[in-house]
Amino acid sequence: MRLVLLLALLPLPALAGEVEIVAAEAREGAGGWRFDVTLRHGDTGWDHYADAWRVLGPDGAVLGTRTLLHPHETEQPFTRALSGVRIPAGVSEVRIEARDSVHGWAPTTLTVALPGR
Repeated sequence: MRLVLLLALLPLPALAGEVEIVAAEAREGAGGWRFDVTLRHGDTGWDHYADAWRVLGPDGAVLGTRTLLHPHETEQPFTRALSGVRIPAGVSEVRIEARDSVHGWAPTTLTVALPGR
């Protein structure tokens, strides 16, 4: 009984885990590159939700960041886009990294090939 009571007192955000990058797509346009990134996370509300993803160059430089302004408890997985990302010449692939409001940047990234490069 004590164990059940103790578990009931644990905050729900601790149960959500880290954010997962499900898919990502890159397209080049006149104003730079557009990235469509799909994330999955057990968003539990404002206390624990996927709150950003970013595009990293081969050297780890941040090329663009998409901030997510609210939880997506009822929309999982979900896709959001970021346009106008400038990719240096000679770069043929980038990495996508995602973050949640409790765990920070997830250790697992997704490598995305840049079509035509």
